[in-house]
Amino acid sequence: MKHQEFKRSKLIEKIRDTSTWDVIVIGGGASGLGVALDALSRGFKTILLEQVDFAKGTSSKATKLVHGGVRYLAQGDISLVKEALHERGLLQKNAPHLVKNQSFIIPNYNWFEGPFYTIGMKIYDLLAGKLSLGKSIHINKKETLHRISTVRPKGLYGGVVYQDGQFDDSRLALNVAQTCIQMGGVALNYVRVNNLTKDKNGRINGVIANDTETGEVFTIQGKAIINATGIFVDDILKMDRPEAKQMVRPSQGVHLVFDKSFLPGDDAIMIPKTDDGRVLFLVPWHNRIIVGTTDTPIDEHSLEPIALEQEIDFILKTAGRYLIKQPTRADALAVFAGLRPLAAPTGNSNKTKEISRSHKVIVSDSKLLTLTGGKWTTFRRMGQDTIDKAIKIGCLPQKESRSATQKIYSAIPTSDRSNHLYIYGADQEAINALAQEKPEWNEKLITQLEFKKAEVVWAARNELARTVEDVLSRRVRMLFLDAKAAMEAAPEVAKILAQELEKDEDWQNHQVESFRKVAQNYILK
Repeated sequence: MKHQEFKRSKLIEKIRDTSTWDVIVIGGGASGLGVALDALSRGFKTILLEQVDFAKGTSSKATKLVHGGVRYLAQGDISLVKEALHERGLLQKNAPHLVKNQSFIIPNYNWFEGPFYTIGMKIYDLLAGKLSLGKSIHINKKETLHRISTVRPKGLYGGVVYQDGQFDDSRLALNVAQTCIQMGGVALNYVRVNNLTKDKNGRINGVIANDTETGEVFTIQGKAIINATGIFVDDILKMDRPEAKQMVRPSQGVHLVFDKSFLPGDDAIMIPKTDDGRVLFLVPWHNRIIVGTTDTPIDEHSLEPIALEQEIDFILKTAGRYLIKQPTRADALAVFAGLRPLAAPTGNSNKTKEISRSHKVIVSDSKLLTLTGGKWTTFRRMGQDTIDKAIKIGCLPQKESRSATQKIYSAIPTSDRSNHLYIYGADQEAINALAQEKPEWNEKLITQLEFKKAEVVWAARNELARTVEDVLSRRVRMLFLDAKAAMEAAPEVAKILAQELEKDEDWQNHQVESFRKVAQNYILK
Protein backbone atom coordinates (compact mmCIF):
# COMPACT_ATOMS: atom_id res chain seq x y z
CA MET A 1 0.00 0.00 0.00
CA LYS A 2 1.35 3.40 -0.90
CA HIS A 3 -0.03 6.80 0.01
CA GLN A 4 0.32 8.58 -3.34
CA GLU A 5 -0.05 11.98 -1.68
CA PHE A 6 3.19 11.45 0.27
CA LYS A 7 5.27 11.00 -2.87
CA ARG A 8 7.97 13.63 -3.19
CA SER A 9 7.45 13.96 -6.97
CA LYS A 10 3.73 14.69 -6.45
CA LEU A 11 4.51 17.43 -3.93
CA ILE A 12 7.15 19.01 -6.20
CA GLU A 13 4.59 18.97 -9.04
CA LYS A 14 2.16 20.84 -6.80
CA ILE A 15 4.77 23.58 -6.23
CA ARG A 16 5.29 23.95 -10.00
CA ASP A 17 1.53 24.11 -10.63
CA THR A 18 0.61 26.69 -7.97
CA SER A 19 1.12 30.35 -8.80
CA THR A 20 0.37 31.90 -5.40
CA TRP A 21 0.02 30.54 -1.89
CA ASP A 22 -1.77 32.16 1.04
CA VAL A 23 0.89 31.07 3.52
CA ILE A 24 4.55 30.13 3.01
CA VAL A 25 6.17 28.63 6.09
CA ILE A 26 9.96 28.42 6.30
CA GLY A 27 11.04 25.68 8.73
CA GLY A 28 9.84 22.13 9.35
CA GLY A 29 10.36 21.76 13.08
CA ALA A 30 7.73 22.09 15.80
CA SER A 31 7.18 25.83 15.18
CA GLY A 32 6.77 25.70 11.42
CA LEU A 33 4.58 22.60 11.53
CA GLY A 34 2.32 24.26 14.10
CA VAL A 35 1.92 27.29 11.81
CA ALA A 36 1.17 25.18 8.72
CA LEU A 37 -1.33 23.02 10.61
CA ASP A 38 -3.19 26.06 11.90
CA ALA A 39 -3.20 27.84 8.51
CA LEU A 40 -4.60 24.75 6.81
CA SER A 41 -7.25 24.31 9.51
CA ARG A 42 -8.60 27.73 8.44
CA GLY A 43 -8.61 26.77 4.77
CA PHE A 44 -5.56 28.78 3.70
CA LYS A 45 -3.49 27.42 0.80
CA THR A 46 -0.28 26.57 2.61
CA ILE A 47 3.23 25.37 1.79
CA LEU A 48 5.96 24.48 4.28
CA LEU A 49 9.62 24.19 3.24
CA GLU A 50 12.33 22.53 5.34
CA GLN A 51 16.02 22.78 4.32
CA VAL A 52 16.94 19.32 5.65
CA ASP A 53 14.51 16.86 7.26
CA PHE A 54 11.46 17.52 9.44
CA ALA A 55 12.53 17.99 13.08
CA LYS A 56 16.21 17.52 12.21
CA GLY A 57 17.16 20.27 14.65
CA THR A 58 15.94 20.75 18.21
CA SER A 59 12.53 19.23 17.51
CA SER A 60 13.88 15.66 17.50
CA LYS A 61 16.13 16.26 20.51
CA ALA A 62 13.62 17.17 23.22
CA THR A 63 13.15 15.52 26.64
CA LYS A 64 10.11 13.79 25.06
CA LEU A 65 7.72 15.47 27.52
CA VAL A 66 4.38 17.10 26.74
CA HIS A 67 4.18 19.15 29.89
CA GLY A 68 3.11 22.36 31.53
CA GLY A 69 6.60 22.89 32.89
CA VAL A 70 6.94 22.40 36.63
CA ARG A 71 9.97 24.68 36.56
CA TYR A 72 7.97 27.59 35.14
CA LEU A 73 5.45 27.11 37.93
CA ALA A 74 8.29 27.54 40.43
CA GLN A 75 9.31 30.71 38.57
CA GLY A 76 5.75 32.02 38.87
CA ASP A 77 5.01 31.96 35.12
CA ILE A 78 1.41 30.84 35.72
CA SER A 79 0.03 31.86 32.32
CA LEU A 80 2.69 29.88 30.40
CA VAL A 81 2.02 26.78 32.55
CA LYS A 82 -1.75 27.10 32.14
CA GLU A 83 -1.48 27.47 28.36
CA ALA A 84 0.93 24.51 28.12
CA LEU A 85 -1.29 22.27 30.28
CA HIS A 86 -4.27 23.11 28.07
CA GLU A 87 -2.25 22.24 24.95
CA ARG A 88 -1.01 19.04 26.61
CA GLY A 89 -4.62 17.93 27.00
CA LEU A 90 -5.49 18.76 23.38
CA LEU A 91 -2.42 16.93 22.07
CA GLN A 92 -3.29 13.81 24.02
CA LYS A 93 -6.75 13.88 22.40
CA ASN A 94 -5.48 14.63 18.89
CA ALA A 95 -2.44 12.30 18.80
CA PRO A 96 -3.20 9.51 21.29
CA HIS A 97 -0.89 7.07 19.47
CA LEU A 98 2.12 9.27 20.27
CA VAL A 99 1.20 11.06 23.50
CA LYS A 100 0.75 9.06 26.67
CA ASN A 101 0.00 9.77 30.30
CA GLN A 102 3.22 9.35 32.31
CA SER A 103 3.45 9.23 36.10
CA PHE A 104 6.38 11.07 37.70
CA ILE A 105 7.68 10.73 41.22
CA ILE A 106 9.59 13.48 43.04
CA PRO A 107 11.66 11.67 45.71
CA ASN A 108 11.75 13.63 49.00
CA TYR A 109 14.99 13.66 51.02
CA ASN A 110 13.88 16.43 53.41
CA TRP A 111 10.75 16.16 55.55
CA PHE A 112 9.40 19.52 54.32
CA GLU A 113 9.68 18.56 50.61
CA GLY A 114 6.63 16.27 50.88
CA PRO A 115 4.08 18.96 51.80
CA PHE A 116 5.93 21.61 49.73
CA TYR A 117 5.84 19.67 46.45
CA THR A 118 2.39 18.19 47.12
CA ILE A 119 0.96 21.71 47.35
CA GLY A 120 2.90 22.79 44.24
CA MET A 121 1.68 19.85 42.20
CA LYS A 122 -1.92 20.37 43.38
CA ILE A 123 -1.69 23.87 41.87
CA TYR A 124 -0.33 22.25 38.67
CA ASP A 125 -3.38 19.91 38.60
CA LEU A 126 -5.71 22.82 39.20
CA LEU A 127 -4.25 24.80 36.30
CA ALA A 128 -4.92 21.85 33.96
CA GLY A 129 -8.66 22.07 34.76
CA LYS A 130 -10.83 19.69 32.78
CA LEU A 131 -7.81 18.46 30.81
CA SER A 132 -5.99 17.16 33.89
CA LEU A 133 -4.26 13.78 33.45
CA GLY A 134 -4.84 12.73 37.09
CA LYS A 135 -4.44 13.92 40.68
CA SER A 136 -1.12 14.44 42.43
CA ILE A 137 -0.64 12.49 45.65
CA HIS A 138 1.95 12.10 48.39
CA ILE A 139 3.27 8.56 48.99
CA ASN A 140 5.32 7.21 51.89
CA LYS A 141 8.86 5.81 51.78
CA LYS A 142 7.73 2.18 51.42
CA GLU A 143 5.45 2.94 48.48
CA THR A 144 8.14 5.12 46.84
CA LEU A 145 10.68 2.29 47.05
CA HIS A 146 8.09 -0.17 45.76
CA ARG A 147 7.42 1.99 42.70
CA ILE A 148 11.01 3.09 42.00
CA SER A 149 13.13 0.20 43.24
CA THR A 150 16.40 1.76 42.08
CA VAL A 151 16.07 5.05 43.99
CA ARG A 152 18.50 5.61 46.88
CA PRO A 153 16.72 4.60 50.13
CA LYS A 154 19.10 6.35 52.56
CA GLY A 155 17.48 9.52 53.89
CA LEU A 156 14.34 9.04 51.78
CA TYR A 157 11.12 10.33 53.40
CA GLY A 158 8.65 9.57 50.64
CA GLY A 159 7.61 10.88 47.24
CA VAL A 160 5.14 13.08 45.41
CA VAL A 161 3.44 11.49 42.40
CA TYR A 162 2.08 13.64 39.58
CA GLN A 163 0.94 13.04 36.01
CA ASP A 164 2.35 14.59 32.84
CA GLY A 165 2.51 13.75 29.16
CA GLN A 166 5.21 11.95 27.23
CA PHE A 167 5.63 11.60 23.46
CA ASP A 168 7.84 10.79 20.50
CA ASP A 169 8.92 14.16 19.13
CA SER A 170 10.14 13.47 15.59
CA ARG A 171 7.32 10.98 14.96
CA LEU A 172 4.84 13.70 15.92
CA ALA A 173 6.60 16.16 13.59
CA LEU A 174 6.34 13.68 10.73
CA ASN A 175 2.68 12.92 11.45
CA VAL A 176 1.87 16.65 11.55
CA ALA A 177 3.59 17.09 8.16
CA GLN A 178 1.48 14.18 6.84
CA THR A 179 -1.66 15.80 8.32
CA CYS A 180 -0.81 19.04 6.48
CA ILE A 181 -0.42 17.14 3.19
CA GLN A 182 -3.73 15.33 3.70
CA MET A 183 -5.40 18.68 4.37
CA GLY A 184 -4.31 19.80 0.90
CA GLY A 185 -1.09 21.60 1.78
CA VAL A 186 2.51 20.93 0.81
CA ALA A 187 5.07 20.02 3.47
CA LEU A 188 8.42 19.20 1.95
CA ASN A 189 11.86 18.37 3.31
CA TYR A 190 15.14 19.04 1.51
CA VAL A 191 13.96 22.30 -0.04
CA ARG A 192 16.09 25.22 1.08
CA VAL A 193 14.96 28.84 1.08
CA ASN A 194 17.88 30.94 -0.21
CA ASN A 195 16.25 34.32 -0.54
CA LEU A 196 13.11 36.40 -0.05
CA THR A 197 11.35 38.37 -2.78
CA LYS A 198 9.76 41.81 -2.30
CA ASP A 199 7.36 43.99 -4.24
CA LYS A 200 8.14 47.59 -5.30
CA ASN A 201 7.03 48.85 -1.87
CA GLY A 202 9.56 46.64 -0.11
CA ARG A 203 6.93 44.25 1.16
CA ILE A 204 7.76 40.53 1.20
CA ASN A 205 5.81 38.58 -1.39
CA GLY A 206 7.61 35.28 -1.77
CA VAL A 207 10.71 33.11 -1.47
CA ILE A 208 13.33 31.64 -3.76
CA ALA A 209 14.07 28.05 -2.84
CA ASN A 210 15.85 25.08 -4.31
CA ASP A 211 15.35 21.33 -4.17
CA THR A 212 18.65 20.26 -2.61
CA GLU A 213 18.41 16.83 -4.29
CA THR A 214 18.02 17.98 -7.88
CA GLY A 215 19.06 21.64 -7.72
CA GLU A 216 15.73 22.77 -9.24
CA VAL A 217 14.97 26.38 -8.24
CA PHE A 218 11.48 27.61 -7.38
CA THR A 219 10.23 31.17 -7.07
CA ILE A 220 7.21 30.81 -4.81
CA GLN A 221 4.76 33.68 -4.34
CA GLY A 222 2.75 34.09 -1.14
CA LYS A 223 0.62 36.51 0.90
CA ALA A 224 1.97 35.70 4.38
CA ILE A 225 5.61 34.61 4.70
CA ILE A 226 6.49 33.04 8.05
CA ASN A 227 9.99 32.53 9.41
CA ALA A 228 9.67 29.60 11.84
CA THR A 229 13.19 28.25 11.61
CA GLY A 230 13.92 27.86 15.35
CA ILE A 231 17.59 28.50 16.06
CA PHE A 232 18.02 29.69 12.46
CA VAL A 233 15.51 32.59 12.55
CA ASP A 234 18.34 35.13 12.48
CA ASP A 235 19.60 33.76 9.13
CA ILE A 236 16.21 34.44 7.52
CA LEU A 237 15.93 37.85 9.22
CA LYS A 238 19.29 38.79 7.66
CA MET A 239 17.88 37.92 4.21
CA ASP A 240 15.18 40.50 4.93
CA ARG A 241 17.51 43.08 6.49
CA PRO A 242 21.26 42.36 6.46
CA GLU A 243 21.73 44.65 9.48
CA ALA A 244 19.07 42.89 11.61
CA LYS A 245 20.24 42.33 15.18
CA GLN A 246 20.34 38.86 16.67
CA MET A 247 17.08 37.68 18.18
CA VAL A 248 17.87 34.17 19.34
CA ARG A 249 20.10 33.06 22.16
CA PRO A 250 20.66 29.30 21.74
CA SER A 251 20.68 27.19 24.88
CA GLN A 252 21.95 23.62 24.70
CA GLY A 253 20.08 20.73 26.25
CA VAL A 254 21.83 17.37 26.56
CA HIS A 255 20.35 13.93 27.31
CA LEU A 256 21.89 10.55 28.02
CA VAL A 257 20.13 7.25 27.27
CA PHE A 258 20.49 4.11 29.43
CA ASP A 259 18.93 0.66 29.49
CA LYS A 260 15.85 -0.09 31.63
CA SER A 261 17.84 -1.59 34.54
CA PHE A 262 18.44 1.92 35.90
CA LEU A 263 14.69 2.53 36.24
CA PRO A 264 12.81 -0.74 35.73
CA GLY A 265 9.27 0.39 36.66
CA ASP A 266 6.75 2.48 34.76
CA ASP A 267 7.32 5.69 36.75
CA ALA A 268 9.62 8.54 35.77
CA ILE A 269 11.69 10.49 38.31
CA MET A 270 11.75 14.27 38.51
CA ILE A 271 14.54 15.91 40.48
CA PRO A 272 13.39 19.49 41.07
CA LYS A 273 16.56 20.96 42.58
CA THR A 274 20.03 20.24 41.26
CA ASP A 275 23.36 21.98 41.96
CA ASP A 276 22.71 24.76 39.48
CA GLY A 277 18.95 25.08 39.92
CA ARG A 278 17.93 23.03 36.89
CA VAL A 279 15.37 20.26 36.86
CA LEU A 280 16.56 16.75 35.95
CA PHE A 281 14.26 14.06 34.53
CA LEU A 282 14.75 10.29 34.32
CA VAL A 283 12.04 9.13 31.92
CA PRO A 284 11.15 5.70 30.47
CA TRP A 285 11.03 5.99 26.65
CA HIS A 286 10.83 3.19 24.07
CA ASN A 287 12.00 0.65 26.62
CA ARG A 288 15.08 2.75 27.54
CA ILE A 289 15.64 5.56 30.05
CA ILE A 290 16.31 9.15 29.01
CA VAL A 291 18.12 11.34 31.54
CA GLY A 292 18.36 15.12 31.08
CA THR A 293 18.41 17.95 30.52
CA THR A 294 21.10 20.56 30.75
CA ASP A 295 20.76 24.26 30.00
CA THR A 296 24.00 25.73 28.68
CA PRO A 297 24.27 29.05 26.81
CA ILE A 298 25.92 28.48 23.42
CA ASP A 299 27.33 31.14 21.11
CA GLU A 300 26.94 29.34 17.81
CA HIS A 301 24.08 27.39 16.30
CA SER A 302 24.46 24.19 14.29
CA LEU A 303 22.31 21.30 13.08
CA GLU A 304 24.38 18.76 15.01
CA PRO A 305 25.48 20.31 18.33
CA ILE A 306 27.91 18.32 20.45
CA ALA A 307 27.41 17.50 24.13
CA LEU A 308 30.01 19.21 26.30
CA GLU A 309 32.03 17.22 28.83
CA GLN A 310 30.72 19.25 31.77
CA GLU A 311 27.11 18.56 30.68
CA ILE A 312 27.72 14.80 30.55
CA ASP A 313 29.42 14.87 33.96
CA PHE A 314 26.58 16.92 35.44
CA ILE A 315 23.96 14.39 34.30
CA LEU A 316 25.96 11.35 35.48
CA LYS A 317 26.78 12.93 38.84
CA THR A 318 23.25 14.21 39.56
CA ALA A 319 21.49 11.00 38.50
CA GLY A 320 24.05 8.98 40.48
CA ARG A 321 23.11 10.82 43.66
CA TYR A 322 19.55 9.54 43.46
CA LEU A 323 20.11 5.99 42.20
CA ILE A 324 21.49 2.88 43.88
CA LYS A 325 23.43 2.02 40.73
CA GLN A 326 25.70 4.87 39.65
CA PRO A 327 25.45 5.34 35.86
CA THR A 328 28.80 5.65 34.07
CA ARG A 329 29.89 6.79 30.63
CA ALA A 330 30.20 3.14 29.61
CA ASP A 331 26.51 2.58 30.44
CA ALA A 332 25.29 5.31 28.07
CA LEU A 333 23.69 3.83 24.94
CA ALA A 334 23.45 7.28 23.34
CA VAL A 335 23.96 10.96 24.04
CA PHE A 336 22.14 13.71 22.16
CA ALA A 337 22.26 17.49 22.22
CA GLY A 338 19.67 19.97 21.01
CA LEU A 339 19.60 23.76 20.88
CA ARG A 340 16.57 25.62 22.23
CA PRO A 341 15.77 28.80 20.34
CA LEU A 342 15.30 31.12 23.31
CA ALA A 343 14.16 34.62 22.52
CA ALA A 344 17.25 36.71 23.32
CA PRO A 345 17.03 38.68 26.56
CA THR A 346 16.77 42.45 26.35
CA GLY A 347 19.30 42.99 29.12
CA ASN A 348 22.56 41.10 29.26
CA SER A 349 21.27 38.13 31.27
CA ASN A 350 23.47 35.13 30.71
CA LYS A 351 21.25 32.71 32.58
CA THR A 352 19.30 30.92 29.87
CA LYS A 353 17.01 29.33 32.45
CA GLU A 354 15.74 32.85 33.26
CA ILE A 355 14.95 33.68 29.65
CA SER A 356 11.25 33.12 29.04
CA ARG A 357 10.15 29.97 27.25
CA SER A 358 7.05 31.72 25.97
CA HIS A 359 6.91 32.40 22.25
CA LYS A 360 6.86 35.73 20.43
CA VAL A 361 5.63 36.69 16.95
CA ILE A 362 7.60 39.59 15.52
CA VAL A 363 6.63 41.53 12.39
CA SER A 364 9.35 43.19 10.29
CA ASP A 365 8.78 46.40 8.30
CA SER A 366 8.55 44.20 5.20
CA LYS A 367 5.69 42.25 6.85
CA LEU A 368 7.84 39.15 7.32
CA LEU A 369 6.45 37.30 10.36
CA THR A 370 8.97 35.61 12.65
CA LEU A 371 7.97 33.09 15.30
CA THR A 372 10.56 32.61 18.01
CA GLY A 373 10.85 30.89 21.40
CA GLY A 374 8.24 28.45 22.59
CA LYS A 375 8.33 24.71 23.19
CA TRP A 376 7.00 21.49 21.66
CA THR A 377 3.98 21.25 23.97
CA THR A 378 2.59 24.59 22.76
CA PHE A 379 3.46 24.16 19.06
CA ARG A 380 -0.19 24.31 17.93
CA ARG A 381 -0.92 27.43 19.96
CA MET A 382 2.23 29.07 18.59
CA GLY A 383 0.90 28.41 15.10
CA GLN A 384 -2.51 29.84 15.96
CA ASP A 385 -1.00 33.03 17.39
CA THR A 386 1.20 33.44 14.29
CA ILE A 387 -1.68 33.13 11.84
CA ASP A 388 -3.82 35.43 14.04
CA LYS A 389 -1.03 38.01 13.72
CA ALA A 390 -0.85 37.55 9.92
CA ILE A 391 -4.61 38.26 9.79
CA LYS A 392 -4.24 41.25 12.10
CA ILE A 393 -1.56 42.91 9.93
CA GLY A 394 -3.67 42.41 6.79
CA CYS A 395 -1.74 39.61 5.04
CA LEU A 396 -4.69 37.23 5.25
CA PRO A 397 -8.50 37.51 5.52
CA GLN A 398 -10.24 36.71 8.82
CA LYS A 399 -10.91 32.97 9.24
CA GLU A 400 -11.36 31.00 12.44
CA SER A 401 -8.73 28.53 13.61
CA ARG A 402 -9.83 24.89 13.83
CA SER A 403 -6.49 23.34 14.75
CA ALA A 404 -7.51 22.68 18.39
CA THR A 405 -9.77 19.82 17.25
CA GLN A 406 -7.69 18.64 14.27
CA LYS A 407 -6.82 14.96 14.64
CA ILE A 408 -3.22 14.19 13.71
CA TYR A 409 -2.49 11.72 10.89
CA SER A 410 -2.81 8.04 11.88
CA ALA A 411 -4.25 8.87 15.33
CA ILE A 412 -5.92 5.97 17.11
CA PRO A 413 -6.19 5.41 20.87
CA THR A 414 -3.35 3.11 21.97
CA SER A 415 -3.35 1.36 25.31
CA ASP A 416 -1.05 -1.54 24.42
CA ARG A 417 2.47 -0.24 23.91
CA SER A 418 4.22 -3.60 24.23
CA ASN A 419 4.83 -3.83 20.47
CA HIS A 420 7.22 -1.08 19.33
CA LEU A 421 5.11 -0.54 16.18
CA TYR A 422 2.41 1.23 18.25
CA ILE A 423 3.91 4.60 17.27
CA TYR A 424 2.57 4.10 13.75
CA GLY A 425 -1.00 4.33 15.02
CA ALA A 426 -3.50 3.39 12.31
CA ASP A 427 -0.64 2.59 9.89
CA GLN A 428 0.47 -0.36 12.01
CA GLU A 429 -1.73 -2.81 10.09
CA ALA A 430 -0.33 -1.68 6.76
CA ILE A 431 3.25 -2.11 8.02
CA ASN A 432 2.45 -5.62 9.21
CA ALA A 433 0.97 -6.36 5.78
CA LEU A 434 4.08 -4.95 4.09
CA ALA A 435 6.29 -7.17 6.26
CA GLN A 436 4.45 -10.19 4.80
CA GLU A 437 5.07 -9.16 1.16
CA LYS A 438 8.69 -10.31 1.16
CA PRO A 439 10.15 -12.69 3.73
CA GLU A 440 13.24 -10.50 4.28
CA TRP A 441 11.11 -7.43 5.09
CA ASN A 442 9.82 -9.27 8.14
CA GLU A 443 13.38 -9.72 9.43
CA LYS A 444 14.93 -7.45 12.02
CA LEU A 445 17.41 -4.81 10.85
CA ILE A 446 19.87 -6.16 13.40
CA THR A 447 19.28 -9.16 15.60
CA GLN A 448 19.63 -7.46 19.00
CA LEU A 449 17.02 -4.73 18.38
CA GLU A 450 13.30 -4.82 17.65
CA PHE A 451 13.13 -2.79 14.42
CA LYS A 452 12.10 -4.47 11.16
CA LYS A 453 13.27 -3.97 7.58
CA ALA A 454 9.64 -3.30 6.59
CA GLU A 455 9.84 -0.06 8.60
CA VAL A 456 12.60 1.22 6.30
CA VAL A 457 10.55 0.40 3.20
CA TRP A 458 7.56 2.14 4.80
CA ALA A 459 9.62 5.22 5.69
CA ALA A 460 10.83 5.54 2.09
CA ARG A 461 7.40 5.03 0.54
CA ASN A 462 5.10 6.85 2.91
CA GLU A 463 7.13 9.04 5.26
CA LEU A 464 9.29 11.14 2.92
CA ALA A 465 12.53 9.60 4.25
CA ARG A 466 15.40 10.38 1.87
CA THR A 467 18.54 9.37 3.76
CA VAL A 468 19.85 6.71 6.15
CA GLU A 469 19.89 9.36 8.86
CA ASP A 470 16.22 10.27 8.23
CA VAL A 471 15.34 6.63 8.87
CA LEU A 472 17.60 5.72 11.80
CA SER A 473 17.34 9.05 13.57
CA ARG A 474 13.80 10.32 13.04
CA ARG A 475 11.55 7.56 11.58
CA VAL A 476 12.91 4.56 13.51
CA ARG A 477 14.53 6.11 16.60
CA MET A 478 17.52 3.77 16.74
CA LEU A 479 20.21 6.47 16.78
CA PHE A 480 18.69 7.92 19.96
CA LEU A 481 18.19 4.54 21.61
CA ASP A 482 21.46 2.77 20.83
CA ALA A 483 23.94 4.71 18.71
CA LYS A 484 26.39 1.84 18.14
CA ALA A 485 23.59 -0.45 17.01
CA ALA A 486 22.39 2.26 14.61
CA MET A 487 25.86 2.39 13.02
CA GLU A 488 25.73 -1.37 12.60
CA ALA A 489 22.31 -1.14 10.92
CA ALA A 490 23.30 1.67 8.52
CA PRO A 491 24.54 -0.48 5.57
CA GLU A 492 21.34 -2.53 5.54
CA VAL A 493 19.19 0.61 5.68
CA ALA A 494 21.21 2.15 2.82
CA LYS A 495 20.66 -0.99 0.74
CA ILE A 496 16.88 -0.97 1.25
CA LEU A 497 16.64 2.78 0.62
CA ALA A 498 18.72 2.51 -2.55
CA GLN A 499 16.24 -0.04 -3.93
CA GLU A 500 13.26 2.12 -2.97
CA LEU A 501 14.68 5.43 -4.19
CA GLU A 502 16.48 3.95 -7.23
CA LYS A 503 19.99 4.90 -6.15
CA ASP A 504 23.33 3.29 -7.01
CA GLU A 505 26.08 1.74 -4.92
CA ASP A 506 28.08 4.98 -4.69
CA TRP A 507 25.05 6.65 -3.12
CA GLN A 508 24.80 3.77 -0.61
CA ASN A 509 28.45 4.08 0.41
CA HIS A 510 28.20 7.84 0.72
CA GLN A 511 25.05 7.50 2.84
CA VAL A 512 26.67 5.04 5.25
CA GLU A 513 29.74 7.25 5.54
CA SER A 514 27.80 10.45 6.25
CA PHE A 515 25.55 8.67 8.75
CA ARG A 516 28.60 7.33 10.59
CA LYS A 517 29.94 10.89 10.91
CA VAL A 518 26.70 12.04 12.55
CA ALA A 519 26.37 8.92 14.72
CA GLN A 520 29.88 9.43 16.19
CA ASN A 521 28.49 12.43 18.11
CA TYR A 522 25.86 10.19 19.75
CA ILE A 523 28.41 7.76 21.19
CA LEU A 524 30.13 8.49 24.50
CA LYS A 525 33.82 7.81 24.08
